[in-house]
Amino acid sequence: MLRRVLVLSLQRANFAAARFLMTTQTVEKNLERCKLEEQVITPWDVHASDEKGVDYDKLIKKFGSSKITPELLERFEKVTGHAPHHFLRRGIVFSHRDFDQLLTLREQGKPFYLYTGRGPSASSLHLGHCVPFMFTKWLQEVFDVPLVIQMTDDEKALWKDLSLEESNELAHENIKDIIAFGFNPEKTFIFCDLEYIPSCKEFYWNMNRIQKCINFNQAQKCFGFDETSYIGKIAFPAIQAAPSFSTSFPHLFGDKKIICCVPCAIDQDPYFRITRDVAPRLHLPKPVLLHSTFLPALQGAQTKMSSSDGVSTIEMCDTPKKIKTKINKHAFSGGKTSVEEHREHGGDTSVDVSYHYLRFFEPSDERLAQIKEQYESGVLLTGELKKLLIDNITEYVKEFQERRAMVTPDVLEKFMSRHPMDL
Repeated sequence: MLRRVLVLSLQRANFAAARFLMTTQTVEKNLERCKLEEQVITPWDVHASDEKGVDYDKLIKKFGSSKITPELLERFEKVTGHAPHHFLRRGIVFSHRDFDQLLTLREQGKPFYLYTGRGPSASSLHLGHCVPFMFTKWLQEVFDVPLVIQMTDDEKALWKDLSLEESNELAHENIKDIIAFGFNPEKTFIFCDLEYIPSCKEFYWNMNRIQKCINFNQAQKCFGFDETSYIGKIAFPAIQAAPSFSTSFPHLFGDKKIICCVPCAIDQDPYFRITRDVAPRLHLPKPVLLHSTFLPALQGAQTKMSSSDGVSTIEMCDTPKKIKTKINKHAFSGGKTSVEEHREHGGDTSVDVSYHYLRFFEPSDERLAQIKEQYESGVLLTGELKKLLIDNITEYVKEFQERRAMVTPDVLEKFMSRHPMDL
Protein backbone atom coordinates (compact mmCIF):
# COMPACT_ATOMS: atom_id res chain seq x y z
CA MET A 1 0.00 0.00 0.00
CA LEU A 2 2.79 2.42 0.98
CA ARG A 3 4.67 1.55 -2.20
CA ARG A 4 1.58 2.35 -4.31
CA VAL A 5 1.21 5.74 -2.59
CA LEU A 6 4.88 6.49 -3.27
CA VAL A 7 4.50 5.55 -6.95
CA LEU A 8 1.42 7.78 -7.34
CA SER A 9 3.22 10.64 -5.61
CA LEU A 10 6.19 10.31 -7.95
CA GLN A 11 3.91 10.21 -10.98
CA ARG A 12 2.16 13.38 -9.87
CA ALA A 13 5.48 15.09 -9.16
CA ASN A 14 6.79 14.11 -12.61
CA PHE A 15 3.60 15.40 -14.25
CA ALA A 16 3.86 18.72 -12.37
CA ALA A 17 7.53 19.06 -13.29
CA ALA A 18 6.80 18.32 -16.93
CA ARG A 19 3.98 20.85 -17.00
CA PHE A 20 6.22 23.46 -15.36
CA LEU A 21 8.94 22.77 -17.93
CA MET A 22 6.50 23.11 -20.84
CA THR A 23 5.17 26.38 -19.42
CA THR A 24 8.70 27.72 -18.90
CA GLN A 25 9.67 26.72 -22.43
CA THR A 26 6.59 28.50 -23.80
CA VAL A 27 7.43 31.71 -21.94
CA GLU A 28 11.04 31.54 -23.12
CA LYS A 29 9.90 30.90 -26.69
CA ASN A 30 7.58 33.93 -26.63
CA LEU A 31 10.31 36.15 -25.17
CA GLU A 32 12.76 34.98 -27.82
CA ARG A 33 10.12 35.57 -30.49
CA CYS A 34 9.74 39.20 -29.39
CA LYS A 35 13.53 39.65 -29.54
CA LEU A 36 13.80 38.19 -33.03
CA GLU A 37 10.78 39.87 -34.61
CA GLU A 38 10.24 43.61 -34.98
CA GLN A 39 6.59 43.15 -34.02
CA VAL A 40 4.35 40.40 -32.70
CA ILE A 41 0.62 40.68 -33.43
CA THR A 42 -1.70 37.91 -32.26
CA PRO A 43 -5.22 37.91 -30.76
CA TRP A 44 -3.56 37.83 -27.32
CA ASP A 45 -0.32 39.76 -27.69
CA VAL A 46 0.60 43.05 -29.39
CA HIS A 47 4.18 44.28 -29.24
CA ALA A 48 6.33 46.45 -31.51
CA SER A 49 10.01 47.23 -31.01
CA ASP A 50 9.79 50.61 -32.78
CA GLU A 51 8.72 53.50 -30.52
CA LYS A 52 6.50 54.71 -33.39
CA GLY A 53 4.43 51.57 -32.92
CA VAL A 54 3.16 48.83 -35.22
CA ASP A 55 4.15 48.95 -38.90
CA TYR A 56 0.75 48.35 -40.45
CA ASP A 57 2.05 48.21 -44.03
CA LYS A 58 4.16 45.21 -43.00
CA LEU A 59 1.07 43.61 -41.44
CA ILE A 60 -0.84 43.98 -44.71
CA LYS A 61 1.93 42.09 -46.50
CA LYS A 62 2.23 39.46 -43.76
CA PHE A 63 -1.51 38.82 -43.45
CA GLY A 64 -2.24 39.15 -47.17
CA SER A 65 -5.00 41.73 -46.81
CA SER A 66 -5.59 44.79 -49.03
CA LYS A 67 -4.87 48.40 -48.19
CA ILE A 68 -7.79 50.83 -48.16
CA THR A 69 -6.96 53.23 -50.99
CA PRO A 70 -8.23 56.72 -51.89
CA GLU A 71 -9.92 55.12 -54.90
CA LEU A 72 -11.85 52.73 -52.64
CA LEU A 73 -12.95 55.60 -50.40
CA GLU A 74 -14.07 57.57 -53.43
CA ARG A 75 -16.15 54.62 -54.56
CA PHE A 76 -17.57 54.23 -51.03
CA GLU A 77 -18.79 57.84 -51.06
CA LYS A 78 -20.29 57.41 -54.52
CA VAL A 79 -22.16 54.21 -53.57
CA THR A 80 -23.39 55.30 -50.13
CA GLY A 81 -23.75 59.04 -50.52
CA HIS A 82 -21.79 59.49 -47.27
CA ALA A 83 -18.36 60.98 -46.74
CA PRO A 84 -15.95 58.41 -45.27
CA HIS A 85 -15.64 58.29 -41.48
CA HIS A 86 -12.55 60.03 -40.10
CA PHE A 87 -11.20 56.59 -39.16
CA LEU A 88 -11.16 55.79 -42.88
CA ARG A 89 -9.80 59.19 -43.92
CA ARG A 90 -6.91 58.98 -41.44
CA GLY A 91 -5.94 55.37 -42.05
CA ILE A 92 -7.17 54.18 -38.64
CA VAL A 93 -9.35 51.69 -40.50
CA PHE A 94 -6.60 50.84 -42.95
CA SER A 95 -7.04 47.35 -44.39
CA HIS A 96 -9.78 45.12 -45.77
CA ARG A 97 -10.72 41.81 -47.32
CA ASP A 98 -13.28 42.09 -50.14
CA PHE A 99 -14.82 45.39 -49.02
CA ASP A 100 -15.00 46.35 -52.70
CA GLN A 101 -17.26 43.32 -53.25
CA LEU A 102 -19.51 44.51 -50.43
CA LEU A 103 -19.93 47.84 -52.21
CA THR A 104 -20.90 45.90 -55.34
CA LEU A 105 -23.57 44.07 -53.32
CA ARG A 106 -24.84 47.44 -52.14
CA GLU A 107 -25.05 48.69 -55.72
CA GLN A 108 -27.03 45.58 -56.62
CA GLY A 109 -29.42 46.07 -53.70
CA LYS A 110 -28.42 42.77 -52.09
CA PRO A 111 -28.49 42.38 -48.28
CA PHE A 112 -25.65 41.87 -45.81
CA TYR A 113 -25.19 42.17 -42.05
CA LEU A 114 -22.50 43.33 -39.64
CA TYR A 115 -20.81 41.26 -36.95
CA THR A 116 -18.45 42.38 -34.21
CA GLY A 117 -17.78 41.30 -30.63
CA ARG A 118 -16.16 41.71 -27.27
CA GLY A 119 -14.37 39.43 -24.81
CA PRO A 120 -15.45 40.52 -21.30
CA SER A 121 -12.35 40.58 -19.09
CA ALA A 122 -13.32 43.58 -16.91
CA SER A 123 -16.52 45.20 -15.70
CA SER A 124 -15.98 48.33 -17.81
CA LEU A 125 -14.81 48.94 -21.35
CA HIS A 126 -11.75 51.12 -21.81
CA LEU A 127 -11.06 53.77 -24.42
CA GLY A 128 -9.41 51.30 -26.81
CA HIS A 129 -12.55 49.15 -26.92
CA CYS A 130 -14.51 52.14 -28.21
CA VAL A 131 -12.79 52.13 -31.60
CA PRO A 132 -14.53 49.13 -33.25
CA PHE A 133 -17.89 49.97 -31.67
CA MET A 134 -17.75 53.62 -32.79
CA PHE A 135 -16.99 52.52 -36.33
CA THR A 136 -19.54 49.70 -36.36
CA LYS A 137 -22.29 52.06 -35.17
CA TRP A 138 -21.44 54.42 -38.03
CA LEU A 139 -21.51 51.54 -40.55
CA GLN A 140 -24.92 50.44 -39.27
CA GLU A 141 -26.26 53.96 -39.72
CA VAL A 142 -24.77 54.39 -43.21
CA PHE A 143 -25.90 51.02 -44.59
CA ASP A 144 -29.03 50.54 -42.38
CA VAL A 145 -28.27 46.83 -41.88
CA PRO A 146 -28.65 44.25 -39.08
CA LEU A 147 -25.84 43.78 -36.57
CA VAL A 148 -24.92 40.85 -34.32
CA ILE A 149 -22.55 41.34 -31.38
CA GLN A 150 -20.96 38.28 -29.81
CA MET A 151 -19.90 38.35 -26.15
CA THR A 152 -17.24 35.66 -25.78
CA ASP A 153 -17.69 35.01 -22.07
CA ASP A 154 -16.67 31.39 -22.70
CA GLU A 155 -13.35 32.53 -24.17
CA LYS A 156 -12.44 34.73 -21.22
CA ALA A 157 -13.18 31.91 -18.78
CA LEU A 158 -10.57 29.89 -20.71
CA TRP A 159 -7.90 32.57 -21.06
CA LYS A 160 -8.33 34.48 -17.78
CA ASP A 161 -8.56 33.50 -14.12
CA LEU A 162 -12.35 33.72 -14.23
CA SER A 163 -15.13 31.25 -13.50
CA LEU A 164 -17.92 30.82 -16.03
CA GLU A 165 -20.26 32.66 -13.69
CA GLU A 166 -17.86 35.60 -13.28
CA SER A 167 -17.22 35.86 -17.01
CA ASN A 168 -20.94 35.80 -17.81
CA GLU A 169 -21.61 38.51 -15.23
CA LEU A 170 -18.89 40.71 -16.76
CA ALA A 171 -20.45 40.13 -20.19
CA HIS A 172 -23.78 41.57 -19.04
CA GLU A 173 -22.04 44.64 -17.61
CA ASN A 174 -20.14 45.11 -20.87
CA ILE A 175 -23.35 44.82 -22.88
CA LYS A 176 -24.70 47.87 -21.03
CA ASP A 177 -21.57 49.75 -22.12
CA ILE A 178 -21.98 48.57 -25.71
CA ILE A 179 -25.62 49.65 -25.87
CA ALA A 180 -24.48 53.14 -24.81
CA PHE A 181 -22.79 53.60 -28.21
CA GLY A 182 -26.26 54.08 -29.66
CA PHE A 183 -26.91 51.03 -31.83
CA ASN A 184 -30.35 50.58 -33.40
CA PRO A 185 -32.29 48.22 -31.07
CA GLU A 186 -34.55 47.10 -33.93
CA LYS A 187 -31.56 45.91 -35.94
CA THR A 188 -29.10 44.76 -33.26
CA PHE A 189 -28.85 41.39 -31.52
CA ILE A 190 -26.34 41.00 -28.66
CA PHE A 191 -25.71 37.55 -27.24
CA CYS A 192 -23.49 35.76 -24.70
CA ASP A 193 -21.94 32.51 -25.91
CA LEU A 194 -22.64 30.74 -22.61
CA GLU A 195 -26.36 31.49 -22.96
CA TYR A 196 -27.05 31.47 -26.69
CA ILE A 197 -25.08 28.45 -27.94
CA PRO A 198 -26.81 25.85 -25.71
CA SER A 199 -30.20 27.11 -26.92
CA CYS A 200 -29.50 27.37 -30.66
CA LYS A 201 -28.99 24.12 -32.54
CA GLU A 202 -28.05 25.87 -35.80
CA PHE A 203 -25.23 27.85 -34.20
CA TYR A 204 -23.85 24.75 -32.50
CA TRP A 205 -24.06 22.72 -35.68
CA ASN A 206 -22.15 25.39 -37.59
CA MET A 207 -19.48 25.31 -34.88
CA ASN A 208 -19.09 21.57 -35.38
CA ARG A 209 -18.97 21.91 -39.16
CA ILE A 210 -16.18 24.46 -38.82
CA GLN A 211 -14.27 22.34 -36.31
CA LYS A 212 -14.37 19.41 -38.71
CA CYS A 213 -12.69 21.54 -41.41
CA ILE A 214 -9.70 22.62 -39.28
CA ASN A 215 -6.97 20.25 -38.13
CA PHE A 216 -4.57 20.91 -35.27
CA ASN A 217 -1.65 21.80 -37.55
CA GLN A 218 -3.73 24.55 -39.18
CA ALA A 219 -4.87 25.90 -35.80
CA GLN A 220 -1.35 25.75 -34.41
CA LYS A 221 0.10 27.61 -37.40
CA CYS A 222 -2.61 30.28 -37.33
CA PHE A 223 -2.83 30.88 -33.57
CA GLY A 224 0.45 29.61 -32.12
CA PHE A 225 -1.09 26.92 -29.91
CA ASP A 226 1.32 24.47 -28.27
CA GLU A 227 1.32 21.46 -25.95
CA THR A 228 0.41 23.62 -22.94
CA SER A 229 -2.76 25.05 -24.55
CA TYR A 230 -6.09 23.96 -23.11
CA ILE A 231 -8.18 21.98 -25.59
CA GLY A 232 -10.93 24.56 -25.06
CA LYS A 233 -8.62 27.24 -26.48
CA ILE A 234 -7.84 25.09 -29.50
CA ALA A 235 -11.55 24.61 -30.19
CA PHE A 236 -12.54 28.23 -29.58
CA PRO A 237 -11.78 29.70 -33.06
CA ALA A 238 -14.80 27.82 -34.43
CA ILE A 239 -17.02 29.65 -31.90
CA GLN A 240 -15.79 33.06 -33.02
CA ALA A 241 -16.11 32.00 -36.66
CA ALA A 242 -19.73 30.80 -36.44
CA PRO A 243 -21.40 34.27 -36.28
CA SER A 244 -19.81 35.00 -39.69
CA PHE A 245 -22.48 32.75 -41.20
CA SER A 246 -26.10 33.94 -41.25
CA THR A 247 -27.41 30.37 -40.82
CA SER A 248 -26.18 30.57 -37.20
CA PHE A 249 -29.08 32.96 -36.52
CA PRO A 250 -32.29 31.35 -37.81
CA HIS A 251 -34.45 33.68 -35.73
CA LEU A 252 -32.89 36.67 -37.51
CA PHE A 253 -32.33 35.47 -41.05
CA GLY A 254 -34.17 32.17 -41.41
CA ASP A 255 -32.17 29.84 -43.67
CA LYS A 256 -30.90 32.63 -45.96
CA LYS A 257 -27.18 32.65 -46.77
CA ILE A 258 -26.33 36.33 -46.36
CA ILE A 259 -22.84 37.77 -46.54
CA CYS A 260 -21.32 39.21 -43.36
CA CYS A 261 -19.03 42.22 -42.81
CA VAL A 262 -16.75 42.14 -39.75
CA PRO A 263 -15.21 45.41 -38.47
CA CYS A 264 -12.42 44.47 -36.05
CA ALA A 265 -8.91 45.30 -34.89
CA ILE A 266 -6.18 43.72 -37.03
CA ASP A 267 -5.16 41.29 -34.25
CA GLN A 268 -8.46 39.43 -34.76
CA ASP A 269 -7.70 38.70 -38.42
CA PRO A 270 -6.36 35.13 -37.80
CA TYR A 271 -9.84 34.04 -36.71
CA PHE A 272 -11.37 35.26 -39.92
CA ARG A 273 -8.60 34.15 -42.26
CA ILE A 274 -9.33 30.61 -41.18
CA THR A 275 -13.10 31.31 -41.41
CA ARG A 276 -12.69 32.49 -45.00
CA ASP A 277 -10.71 29.34 -45.80
CA VAL A 278 -13.48 27.14 -44.40
CA ALA A 279 -16.47 28.97 -45.93
CA PRO A 280 -16.31 27.49 -49.48
CA ARG A 281 -16.20 23.96 -48.05
CA LEU A 282 -19.43 24.70 -46.18
CA HIS A 283 -20.99 26.34 -49.27
CA LEU A 284 -21.31 29.61 -47.35
CA PRO A 285 -20.15 33.14 -48.30
CA LYS A 286 -16.80 34.38 -47.04
CA PRO A 287 -17.02 37.20 -44.49
CA VAL A 288 -15.80 40.65 -45.50
CA LEU A 289 -13.22 42.22 -43.17
CA LEU A 290 -12.44 45.82 -42.20
CA HIS A 291 -9.31 46.16 -40.04
CA SER A 292 -8.53 48.97 -37.60
CA THR A 293 -5.28 49.97 -35.95
CA PHE A 294 -4.78 49.87 -32.18
CA LEU A 295 -5.30 52.71 -29.76
CA PRO A 296 -1.85 52.69 -28.12
CA ALA A 297 -1.21 52.32 -24.42
CA LEU A 298 -0.69 55.60 -22.58
CA GLN A 299 2.94 54.62 -22.01
CA GLY A 300 3.70 54.49 -25.74
CA ALA A 301 2.74 53.13 -29.15
CA GLN A 302 4.72 49.90 -28.80
CA THR A 303 1.66 48.09 -27.43
CA LYS A 304 -2.10 48.61 -27.22
CA MET A 305 -4.25 49.78 -24.31
CA SER A 306 -5.15 46.82 -22.10
CA SER A 307 -7.66 46.12 -19.32
CA SER A 308 -4.93 44.29 -17.40
CA ASP A 309 -3.22 47.62 -16.66
CA GLY A 310 -5.94 49.61 -14.90
CA VAL A 311 -3.58 52.26 -13.55
CA SER A 312 -2.74 53.75 -16.94
CA THR A 313 -5.78 52.59 -18.91
CA ILE A 314 -8.59 55.11 -19.38
CA GLU A 315 -11.75 53.24 -18.47
CA MET A 316 -15.20 54.36 -19.52
CA CYS A 317 -16.24 54.57 -15.86
CA ASP A 318 -13.36 56.90 -14.89
CA THR A 319 -14.03 60.28 -13.27
CA PRO A 320 -12.71 63.51 -14.83
CA LYS A 321 -10.07 63.64 -12.10
CA LYS A 322 -8.84 60.12 -12.90
CA ILE A 323 -8.71 60.87 -16.62
CA LYS A 324 -6.66 64.02 -16.00
CA THR A 325 -4.26 62.24 -13.65
CA LYS A 326 -3.71 59.29 -15.97
CA ILE A 327 -3.01 61.44 -19.03
CA ASN A 328 -0.75 63.90 -17.22
CA LYS A 329 1.17 61.17 -15.42
CA HIS A 330 1.39 58.38 -18.00
CA ALA A 331 0.87 59.71 -21.55
CA PHE A 332 4.16 59.33 -23.41
CA SER A 333 5.35 62.66 -24.81
CA GLY A 334 7.06 63.55 -28.06
CA GLY A 335 8.13 66.89 -26.63
CA LYS A 336 11.67 68.03 -25.95
CA THR A 337 13.43 68.05 -22.58
CA SER A 338 13.17 71.83 -22.06
CA VAL A 339 10.74 74.56 -23.06
CA GLU A 340 13.50 76.37 -24.97
CA GLU A 341 14.45 73.28 -26.96
CA HIS A 342 10.79 72.49 -27.67
CA ARG A 343 10.13 76.04 -28.89
CA GLU A 344 13.13 75.76 -31.22
CA HIS A 345 12.71 72.23 -32.57
CA GLY A 346 9.07 71.34 -31.88
CA GLY A 347 7.56 68.04 -30.76
CA ASP A 348 7.42 64.66 -32.49
CA THR A 349 3.82 63.71 -33.25
CA SER A 350 4.87 60.28 -34.56
CA VAL A 351 5.51 59.09 -30.99
CA ASP A 352 3.38 61.47 -28.91
CA VAL A 353 0.48 59.51 -27.39
CA SER A 354 -1.72 62.56 -26.78
CA TYR A 355 -1.59 63.41 -30.48
CA HIS A 356 -2.25 59.74 -31.39
CA TYR A 357 -5.39 59.76 -29.22
CA LEU A 358 -6.63 62.95 -30.84
CA ARG A 359 -6.34 61.24 -34.22
CA PHE A 360 -9.01 58.84 -32.94
CA PHE A 361 -11.23 61.22 -30.98
CA GLU A 362 -10.96 64.65 -32.65
CA PRO A 363 -13.49 64.51 -35.52
CA SER A 364 -12.37 67.71 -37.29
CA ASP A 365 -9.58 67.18 -39.83
CA GLU A 366 -8.86 70.92 -39.88
CA ARG A 367 -8.51 71.12 -36.08
CA LEU A 368 -6.27 68.04 -35.99
CA ALA A 369 -4.03 69.47 -38.73
CA GLN A 370 -3.76 72.73 -36.79
CA ILE A 371 -2.77 70.89 -33.59
CA LYS A 372 -0.16 68.88 -35.48
CA GLU A 373 1.37 71.99 -37.09
CA GLN A 374 1.47 73.91 -33.81
CA TYR A 375 3.04 71.05 -31.85
CA GLU A 376 5.66 70.21 -34.47
CA SER A 377 6.60 73.89 -34.83
CA GLY A 378 6.99 74.36 -31.08
CA VAL A 379 4.08 76.76 -30.66
CA LEU A 380 2.14 74.15 -28.63
CA LEU A 381 3.86 72.69 -25.56
CA THR A 382 3.44 69.13 -24.26
CA GLY A 383 1.38 70.24 -21.27
CA GLU A 384 -0.91 72.23 -23.56
CA LEU A 385 -1.35 69.27 -25.90
CA LYS A 386 -2.21 67.03 -22.94
CA LYS A 387 -4.75 69.63 -21.79
CA LEU A 388 -6.45 69.47 -25.22
CA LEU A 389 -6.65 65.69 -24.94
CA ILE A 390 -7.93 65.79 -21.35
CA ASP A 391 -10.75 68.14 -22.34
CA ASN A 392 -11.64 66.00 -25.39
CA ILE A 393 -11.66 62.64 -23.60
CA THR A 394 -13.36 63.98 -20.46
CA GLU A 395 -16.28 65.26 -22.54
CA TYR A 396 -16.46 62.03 -24.57
CA VAL A 397 -16.51 59.83 -21.44
CA LYS A 398 -19.03 62.12 -19.72
CA GLU A 399 -21.50 61.83 -22.62
CA PHE A 400 -20.92 58.08 -22.76
CA GLN A 401 -21.67 57.70 -19.04
CA GLU A 402 -24.90 59.68 -19.42
CA ARG A 403 -26.08 57.29 -22.16
CA ARG A 404 -24.92 54.28 -20.10
CA ALA A 405 -27.06 55.45 -17.16
CA MET A 406 -30.14 55.23 -19.39
CA VAL A 407 -29.65 51.49 -20.09
CA THR A 408 -32.41 49.88 -18.02
CA PRO A 409 -33.12 46.13 -17.67
CA ASP A 410 -35.87 46.53 -20.27
CA VAL A 411 -33.42 48.09 -22.73
CA LEU A 412 -30.95 45.27 -22.08
CA GLU A 413 -33.67 42.70 -22.71
CA LYS A 414 -34.62 44.40 -25.99
CA PHE A 415 -31.10 44.07 -27.39
CA MET A 416 -30.69 40.47 -26.20
CA SER A 417 -34.10 39.23 -27.35
CA ARG A 418 -34.44 37.13 -30.49
CA HIS A 419 -36.44 39.02 -33.07
CA PRO A 420 -36.60 38.99 -36.88
CA MET A 421 -34.81 41.86 -38.61
CA ASP A 422 -35.57 43.67 -41.84
CA LEU A 423 -32.74 43.23 -44.35
